[in-house]
Amino acid sequence: MEKAWRELLEIMTEIRDTAEMEGFLKEILTPREIADICLRWQLLKELYAGEPQRRIAERHGISLCKITRGSRILKSDDCTCAKIFDRLASRPGFFLEG
Repeated sequence: MEKAWRELLEIMTEIRDTAEMEGFLKEILTPREIADICLRWQLLKELYAGEPQRRIAERHGISLCKITRGSRILKSDDCTCAKIFDRLASRPGFFLEG
């Protein structure tokens, strides 16, 4: 499993074309897995932007425990997502609902 994980990481970091990445992910992930990843990303964005957890839960119709995991991730000292959001924060409209 570890070898496959490393291979996937290497392959994904080599892909520079958005259409190619989209095709790759759609081939290896199910529509449900894609939806789950997109929801997780949206939750992290909203948490990073300071949205209250209860409001996020109501908006997406999910339990607070799903959001709590994301909150813990963002609070960790070495959070990669927070570093990425710090970089992306300068993009106009990035943190708007989407």
